[in-house]
Order: sequence, then structure tokens, then C-alpha cells
Amino acid sequence: MVSTISFPAIVGTADMMLKSATVRLVGYEKVGNGFCTAIVRGQITDVRMAVEAGAETAREFGQLVSTIVIPRPYPNLEAILPISTKLSQLTDGRYSRLSNQAIGLLETRGFPAMVGSADMMLKSADVYLAGYETIGAGLCTAIIRGNVANVAIAIEAGMYEAERIGEFHTLMIIPRPLDDLEDTLPTSEYWIETPTPVNIPMAALQEQQRELVELPNLEISQEIAEMETITIGDRP
Repeated sequence: MVSTISFPAIVGTADMMLKSATVRLVGYEKVGNGFCTAIVRGQITDVRMAVEAGAETAREFGQLVSTIVIPRPYPNLEAILPISTKLSQLTDGRYSRLSNQAIGLLETRGFPAMVGSADMMLKSADVYLAGYETIGAGLCTAIIRGNVANVAIAIEAGMYEAERIGEFHTLMIIPRPLDDLEDTLPTSEYWIETPTPVNIPMAALQEQQRELVELPNLEISQEIAEMETITIGDRP
């Protein structure tokens, strides 16, 4: 586990952990006042490498709070880790139209500054507002998606707008998010789609049935069935 005091910082930390070792990001825990914890699972050596890389990333942002590695957790410890292993399993096959695009996160202190910065980001570049996250202490994060260049332009414009309205806190741009990271980020219901089943007309089904060819009924002839078996030692 790695803990920070910023949602963009914890997402960037989680991204680094996933890319530095073979671990699974099972989710975040937010306990208020801006404190966020990313939790990964895997082999002990991989988890140690991931936590070390994540802590270094959080330290670079000046947001590192604490880290911990639990080598052999007892099953009952799961009772205080109420985090799903993969949020995509809860969507019943649904998917986001914004998947596989770069992620931009801009955190402000205060909801008006976050809304104003989101509006400016949408108007300054070809990006999409995927959702937002609040973690207490007045910290709000707008999450945008798009290609890397547009996300970078939008984030810069949003940062200046946030400073004009209220207080800008921090930002993060992730060019190539992994699937595990995408599954833990909030996505507005507006962008979630459910695959539509394909209905085949009854006329088409009937046509297919008429095209079926009936195979001939192959039977062994009576003469072959009544032939006597000749062993190797028999002679005429």
C-alpha cells in the first residue's frame, strides 16, 4: 500500500506501481481529508518493487504519506479491505467509450474551481470529461480523456482557470493507462455502454434451415454383414 494526500498523485503512483512490477491494482481507499491509499496484490518480491517505485513517484510530487507491505496476510484481514478485485466485473459486460485514451487529472481545492477548470479544458482542446472524484478537505479532481497532445493542452488551460477561480492543487497526465488502472477510475454513466445483442430475423433462420442438406443413410449391405471372417491361418 502507498498513501498520498492527493487523488491525481495516488493515480500516478498506482500507474507507476503497475508498470514497474507484475502486480494487480485492486483499488483505492479514501479516508477523508485528502488521504488516499492505492492497494496492489501479487508475489512478495513484485509487491515490494511496486511499492518502492510508487513511493518514489509520490515523493517526487511531495505527496507521500506512508507505505506498507504485508507479506502473508491472514484471510480475515480482507474484512478491512473492502475493495473489489476488478470493477469491470460489476458492470455486467458494459464498457466505457473512453477506454485506451490518455488520462488527465486536475485537482483543485473547492468545487467551483473544479467545475470552472473542467469547462475550460473542454473548450480548449478535443477532450472528454470522464468524471470527477472528491476525497475530502475540499479536494476535487476532474478527469478528462483524449489523445496525449489534447490532454496536455487542456490540463494547462484548466490549471490557469483553477488558479483564477480558486486554488489549484495538483495535476497528472498518464499517456498509456493499463487496464487495471482504468478499472479503478470513476467513469460517468454517460460514457458507459452495453453491447446490443444481434437479433436474427425469423425469415433468415428459416432460410438457413432450408439450406441444410440431408445426409444419406449409409447402411452396411447384408452381404458384407453375413461374410465369414477368414483368419490368417485359413486357406481355401
